[in-house]
Amino acid sequence: MKTSHKITFSQSSLAFARLIRWPNLCIIAFTQYFTRIFLIHESDASLDIIQDTFLEKNLFLITLSTILIAASGYIINDYYDIKIDLVNKPHRVVIGRYIKRRWALVINQVFNASGILLGLMVSRKVFLVNLLAVFCLWVYSNRLKRLAFWGNFLVAILTGFSLLILAVYYPGHQREVWIYAIFSFAITLIREIIKDMEDLKGDEKHGCRTLPIIWGIARTKTLLYVFIAAFIVTLFVLATQLPHSRIGYVFLVLMLPLGYLTYKLVYADKPKDFAFLSNACKIMMLLGVLSMVFA
Repeated sequence: MKTSHKITFSQSSLAFARLIRWPNLCIIAFTQYFTRIFLIHESDASLDIIQDTFLEKNLFLITLSTILIAASGYIINDYYDIKIDLVNKPHRVVIGRYIKRRWALVINQVFNASGILLGLMVSRKVFLVNLLAVFCLWVYSNRLKRLAFWGNFLVAILTGFSLLILAVYYPGHQREVWIYAIFSFAITLIREIIKDMEDLKGDEKHGCRTLPIIWGIARTKTLLYVFIAAFIVTLFVLATQLPHSRIGYVFLVLMLPLGYLTYKLVYADKPKDFAFLSNACKIMMLLGVLSMVFA
């Protein structure tokens, strides 16, 4: 895939920012710092705690390593998905149009290596988590992405890892961090399956074996209803195990947008409907992070 006009540096830079999903990377960084400030610190958040958090070297290294590994995952995902994206989202294709394929691979490897090394600078546990994340991303993009469900499941697990890595390094309030990690996992899994319904046309054309292709839209929706119900029950069971009930009330409020999402899912049947639901899941994820203030 080649273009007939010369690509400027500015165009390449903007395309690269789109390739690595810079808003998603910002959300990852925001989530990790927010978790450190409002969940892991022993005392309530204050200006001094916030200032100390932003000056914390190891937290910065953990966040930077997570961002680099996530960015490399987006790059390798798009590298393997060029033909599919030309059908589903032709206007968003970057690799091969703005950035050469071989350069995309080089950047992917550099980001992965940097993320792993930064993790080693923090601790052996963080290093091992980052190494596992890199391996899982490779398996997902190269093997699992075109298989039904397992690719979705792995992406959701990796999203939860962005919080669990903090529980690995910081000893305090691990149960609260686990609850929010499960929240992130569940919302991501729901969103990934919804995205498969949105991308049904391109995935089917290129031989992907996603749930909507194998089962059809109706049965895939039924599975999502089961996941949503199990997700709600799991969150509230875990919340009752905590010494205070505030997180339970927080998640009770979050059930309102989740209920609206389920209602819209019942009537969704077009790609634009599923695109709306995918974006709604992103908003729910952000609301979940913000709710840490009250947890």
